[in-house]
Amino acid sequence: MSDGSTAPTSQRVGWYRYHFGDERWEWSAEVESMHGYRPGSVRPTTDLVLQHKHPEDREMVAATLRALRREHRPFSTRHRIVNVHDDVREVMMIGESLRDSAGEVVGAQGFYVDVTPDDQARDVAITEAVSEIADNRATIDQVKGILMLIYGVDADAAFAVLRWRSQETNVKLRALAEQMMAEFTQVAGAETLPPRTVFDNILLTAHERVGVSDP
Repeated sequence: MSDGSTAPTSQRVGWYRYHFGDERWEWSAEVESMHGYRPGSVRPTTDLVLQHKHPEDREMVAATLRALRREHRPFSTRHRIVNVHDDVREVMMIGESLRDSAGEVVGAQGFYVDVTPDDQARDVAITEAVSEIADNRATIDQVKGILMLIYGVDADAAFAVLRWRSQETNVKLRALAEQMMAEFTQVAGAETLPPRTVFDNILLTAHERVGVSDP
């Protein structure tokens, strides 16, 4: 859904789909680029995906994928990948169940966020949305702060996630932030925070509830 005007954000975030039956993956061009491949040059499988995980993180990611096949729950993980150029990239991976036309869980889908520190990318993701959020900075900054806390990312990566979700779901940035903030407030009201999967679910599905209670 993005175009040239949103390139700074889209370079840091991309989608994937993981099909359980044949261990087949689909990647957006952005995720292929994170792994060092030219778009369309490789057909990813679970073996290939795991080969690119940093040796110290590989078993953790493999265990996450095994649990995903059993439990069919939203998930998130932060780990390192080693691309084809032997560069180490730090990524956040968030996902939910992928269902077929009959509603059966056949895999997982979600997105990667490249959270590798990058001086050249600093502040650039925000510039495209300054006019849009000028009057709504408080709510958006609050949501960014929550994403930074929950996922351990910096402000630019948190904004990239929020902006990308707005683009991919075709929901206004302000409306999406307001919905997320309302739901974050509800689940964070207890004495202890809920599991991170609760926040994963809000991040992945909040757009479905924007405006549903409007008259």
